[in-house]
Amino acid sequence: MIPILTKRSALSLLVAGTFFMENLDATVVTPAIPAMARSFSVQPVDLNIGVSAYMLTLGVFIPISGWAAERFGTRRIFTLAIATFTLASLACGLAGSLPIFVITRIIQGIGGAMMVPVGRLAVLRETPKTELVRAIAVLTWPALVAPVLGPPVGGFIAQHGTWPWIFWLNVPLGTLAFLIALKLVPDKADESSRGFDWPGFLLTGGGLFALMYAAETISHGHRGVAMALAALLVGASLTSLGVRHLLRTPNPMFDLSALFTPTFAVTIWGGSVFRLGIAAIPFLIPLMLQIALGYSAFAAGAMLMAVFAGNLTMKPMTTAIMRRFGGRRILIVNGLINAAMIGACALITRTTPMALIEAILFAGGMARSLQFTVLNTIAFADIGDEHMADANTLFSTAVQLSMGLGIALGALAWRIGSAIPTDHADTLGPFHIAFEIVAFVSVLGLIDAFKLNAKAGDNIMRA
Repeated sequence: MIPILTKRSALSLLVAGTFFMENLDATVVTPAIPAMARSFSVQPVDLNIGVSAYMLTLGVFIPISGWAAERFGTRRIFTLAIATFTLASLACGLAGSLPIFVITRIIQGIGGAMMVPVGRLAVLRETPKTELVRAIAVLTWPALVAPVLGPPVGGFIAQHGTWPWIFWLNVPLGTLAFLIALKLVPDKADESSRGFDWPGFLLTGGGLFALMYAAETISHGHRGVAMALAALLVGASLTSLGVRHLLRTPNPMFDLSALFTPTFAVTIWGGSVFRLGIAAIPFLIPLMLQIALGYSAFAAGAMLMAVFAGNLTMKPMTTAIMRRFGGRRILIVNGLINAAMIGACALITRTTPMALIEAILFAGGMARSLQFTVLNTIAFADIGDEHMADANTLFSTAVQLSMGLGIALGALAWRIGSAIPTDHADTLGPFHIAFEIVAFVSVLGLIDAFKLNAKAGDNIMRA
């Protein structure tokens, strides 16, 4: 018997689809950079600005998404975001020069920055707490799948087609999503919504921009360490001032009171550290397979499909596991398993069978899928409807920042490994050290979970 797709389920699938487009565009471009550089008559390294512009724009504009949705309505902002993202994707493929491409990527980033958090807010507002587990499980898969599929998909298109199709694929998908959103997304707005908090936007937006810039600089390695450290210092300072402002002003851009809710706080602090670790893996694994083990770029990216398979395998079991063991126990035990699988990558040698490498990646994919879903579910377990928009904005900002910094963590860990004196012929050594560093960081992310009540999140996980 075919299950009936309810309006809530359809809304979750719609939002998940837009999440997938936004997440995919953050990674799919990289393999096509050489072809794009030839098209624009520039050096491949110059294309890094096109990748960076998208990520930096996301970091700056995500914080205003909650205010925009409350002020102008969820449907209006969500559909406008989809239209902006889709039209900018079309323009990216039509760009004939690097400056035009960068401009279109910035516009695309603005659309993505609105699309993701506002879409999640629409689902959270329409989903009862008892059904939140299923809804969050649907919303989680794009963040897991897109970073893994991005490099091989981009490489395939660049090798067998032309690079504009990387962006033009978004056009029919975005058009369909726009039309469906007009029917499914409720149009809720608060006409008495607070005014726009310009100091809060400038401080937090500027801080996040600087932090993301530091992450991009470290991960691409095309600028000096001094510049990255300076950006990191500026970002930390502006963000600290922004937090101070948000806590003191009577009408902040978004309220930080959700941080005092334990089940939400664990997803911001410990959850962000967890995301740092898992974001580093899609960066380190292909790099190790190419540099140290001699894989082609496409073959190295394709190996990440084992992570994707692990994600898919875990999905049908996630709800039952959450109901059986509860959030706190899963976060601790499964978090240790996730760190162990990252650490296991440090044991890979030139004689390690491919099947064993795939098994490690597969098990890691299962662990990260479960951890992601539990963190995303428990985040809103104890958040009331009146604070949902602000909590969602804060959550989206933390996710974007931690995923961007995670790539930087992988790059920095590898450079630390390269700086430690070893046999110069041993190209695997730096990667082994890098995986050990990332595994250690992942363990640190579990500290918050030990502070949770044993029944944290049970109101929705075991409903």
